[in-house]
Amino acid sequence: MSVTDQERADRSAAAMWQADAASRWFGMELVAIGPGCATLRMTVAAHHCNGHGTAHGGVIFALADSAFAFACNSYNRQTVAQHNTITYHAPGRAGDVLVAEATEVARPGRSGLYDVAVRVGDTLIASFRGASREVPGQHFEETP
Repeated sequence: MSVTDQERADRSAAAMWQADAASRWFGMELVAIGPGCATLRMTVAAHHCNGHGTAHGGVIFALADSAFAFACNSYNRQTVAQHNTITYHAPGRAGDVLVAEATEVARPGRSGLYDVAVRVGDTLIASFRGASREVPGQHFEETP
């Protein structure tokens, strides 16, 4: 039985979310998933803030990285990060709802490139770029 691309993304995300204790621990929520794309959000809590009273860069990075992970794993292929970068544009603050939208840029062979925009409303907080690599394995059993 074949599945659609959206069903594949949904099932892959469900399997990943069940095993992803870190994203849940941060307080992230998976908002949307599709082939090569994902949206996650989280509310910045006081314990997410640094000594400047703003959202810790590592917390923002974690949100972007999780969105990237769900996007690049949406094809039912185990996929890991090769490397990634982030640029911070504006601070997040306690109470802000951060939304990370990951989109696929390219996916030649086993490698992929994804961009993630982290926003609070219309304000761009951070830009993240992640490179991925497929490794052996699937999130759920599917025969070609």
